[in-house]
Amino acid sequence: MAGRTIRAAGGVVWRRNGGPLEVAVVHRPRYDDWSLPKGKLAEGETALEAAVREVREEVGASVTVSRRIGQVKYAAEGVPKKVSYWVMGFRGGDFVPSDEVDELQWLSVAKARSRLSYDVDRGVLADFTAVPVPDSVILLVRHAKAGK
Repeated sequence: MAGRTIRAAGGVVWRRNGGPLEVAVVHRPRYDDWSLPKGKLAEGETALEAAVREVREEVGASVTVSRRIGQVKYAAEGVPKKVSYWVMGFRGGDFVPSDEVDELQWLSVAKARSRLSYDVDRGVLADFTAVPVPDSVILLVRHAKAGK
């Protein structure tokens, strides 16, 4: 279809498992590649909703989303594709292999960079490492009184 762009979304999912920071990389048997978790938007879904859903489906993870990393664009089988990414803190969950993703690895950033199959994913990982991951949240609650 002329002018059609595939829209997708995903995340750099990170955790500290009693040691240094690790990120999730997934193996897709269909392509025999290693990538960051991502997938196509469903009809009526926002990019952020799709990113959280795809990470849940591919990694089995519940996550806390922090900052948006940005977008990457490339051609997938000759069709333009635009993928939006967010930083996602792993909060729990269990990986279950599927036809879409058959293996999950938690790796240091350096090992993940070497494992990833595509330069575009390595670029997203570089953007992820450009800003420290949040280790706390501050909520400012203001007491106010509504007027008439």
